Amino acid sequence: MATEVSGVAVVGALGRMGERVREALAGEPSLQLAAALEAPGHPALGSEVGAGVRLGDDPKAAFAGSRVAIDFSVPEATLANLRVAAESGVAYVTGTTGFDPKQWGEVRELSLRTAVLHAPNFSLSVNLLVRLTAEAARVLGPDFDAEIVEIHHAAKRDAPSGTALRLAEAVASARGQELAEHLVLERAGETGARPPGAIGVQALRGGDNPGEHSVYFVGQGERIELIHRSQTRDHFAKGAVRAAAWLVGKGPGLYAIDEVLGF
Repeated sequence: MATEVSGVAVVGALGRMGERVREALAGEPSLQLAAALEAPGHPALGSEVGAGVRLGDDPKAAFAGSRVAIDFSVPEATLANLRVAAESGVAYVTGTTGFDPKQWGEVRELSLRTAVLHAPNFSLSVNLLVRLTAEAARVLGPDFDAEIVEIHHAAKRDAPSGTALRLAEAVASARGQELAEHLVLERAGETGARPPGAIGVQALRGGDNPGEHSVYFVGQGERIELIHRSQTRDHFAKGAVRAAAWLVGKGPGLYAIDEVLGF
C-alpha cells in the first residue's frame, strides 16, 4: 500500500533551521516540500528552492497546497502565519521561542482552530535530558541547588533559551514549586545569600554554537552535571519533520513533543 504524501510549507525556508528542515524532509516518505516562505522583500523571492517550489511571501498561497507547516522564526512572524494556517485548517509545527504571555495566549487560542505542536527543542536527546533533569530534582530534593547554563550562537535573539526555561520548569515541577516564584535570571552586585529553592538560569552567546545546555545540581561537597551539546542543527530539523508527520490529520489542539516521542 502506497504511503500518502502530505505537502509541507516551510516558514523561514532560507534561514538556519529552514534549510535543515528542507533537507530533512527528504528522509520522511510521508511528507514533501510543497511551499517555501520568507519575509516580504527577501532578495531570493521567486527563486526555486525545491522541485517545482519557488520561494514566496504569501502564506495564504503557500498553505493552500499544504497540510502542515514547519516554522522556526520569531514570535511576530509565527503568529502572523499561524493565524493564516488556522483559517486554512493547516496543522502547525513550531520551534519558535521568546513568546511573551500575551503572544502565548494567542497561540493557545489559535490551537482551538487547528492542530498546533510547539516545542522549544525537537531533539530526542534534549527531551530525554528534560526527563532526566526532573528525575534528578525529585530524587535529590531541596538539599541540592539547581543551576542551568546555556550557550547559543551570537545571532540568537531571545534569552534565556526556550530549552533552558523548559529545564527550569522540569526542576520546579519535580519539586512542587511555581517556577515564576523561584527563577533567577541574573546576579549582579550585592545579591545576598542564595534564596532557598532558587533555580538559576544563565545565558551565554557567541560564535555559531547551535546550542549547549548544562544542568547542575550542587550539594555539599558534591555535584551532578547533566549536559547536552549540539554540533549541528540536523537533529532539531529531523525531530521537527517527525513531529509534522505525526501531526498531520490530528484535530485542533495544542500538542506536546512528549506525545510524538512516546514519553
